[in-house]
Amino acid sequence: MISIIASDMDGTLLNNEMTVSDFNAQAILKAQQQGVHFIVSTGRRYSEAQPLIAAQGITAPLITLNGAEVYDASGKMLDMVPITKTVSRAIFHTLSAQGYYFEVVGTDGVYSNNKVKRIEEIAYLLTNLNPDTSFKIAISLASARLELMDINYVDDYNDLLNDPKKHIMKIIAFSQEGPKKLQPLSDELLAKHSSIKITSSSRSNIEINNINAQKGIAVERYANMLHTPMSDVMAIGDNNNDVSMLKLAGTSYAMGNASVEVKQLANHLTDTNVNDGVGKAILEVLAQQ
Repeated sequence: MISIIASDMDGTLLNNEMTVSDFNAQAILKAQQQGVHFIVSTGRRYSEAQPLIAAQGITAPLITLNGAEVYDASGKMLDMVPITKTVSRAIFHTLSAQGYYFEVVGTDGVYSNNKVKRIEEIAYLLTNLNPDTSFKIAISLASARLELMDINYVDDYNDLLNDPKKHIMKIIAFSQEGPKKLQPLSDELLAKHSSIKITSSSRSNIEINNINAQKGIAVERYANMLHTPMSDVMAIGDNNNDVSMLKLAGTSYAMGNASVEVKQLANHLTDTNVNDGVGKAILEVLAQQ
């Protein structure tokens, strides 16, 4: 009996227009009407994720920044798991010394030190998520998206560490060479810092969090609050940063566009994110209850 459904956003709940389709929304609302708890679990910030579900009339708790922050349905923060400033400083040094473009996510927004590189990386992400989108169109979409997001541009990320009111929730490093270059970087960082967890939301990035900031840990914590065993939890995802919740959930669905690892891990397969895979998986489960 499924009591909780946890869904990723990018490449999962969101289609190629970066919106929640009517079909997906109706399936979620139907599940909620039947007493099933729905929770979004995403690498995005709350301010990026919440409006996307609210636009479809959905109210739900959110696990954000890969589990670094957890919010209830009213938007109240329930938990926060930052990277320590000592570790953040060391990671900044490693990434800068090796010439990586990276961004920093704090409790008060996303920080970048290069606007041009940010537009390029968002464009590459869009083309990775939607292969039919040309890079030229993706650049236009990325530029427009920048106008909608609260981006803070700084000259030196280390200045963030000197402000006691700021916390580092996630660090995202990019490389268009993909795993060939990013995997050795991940191995190096993990060897140096036992207190971090590294995942990815596309082949061109790695996402660095506190080791306790994982989607699976956050979903399990939420399930415990509802006195629900993980065997009654369903998780849906498409990429590496979804693995921890797919492993822990009793029922796991991989998207049709999911990575090979996710497809091998999940015990069910649904359609792609552009073909309402989330909604179809939810209706499939509801029909069995």
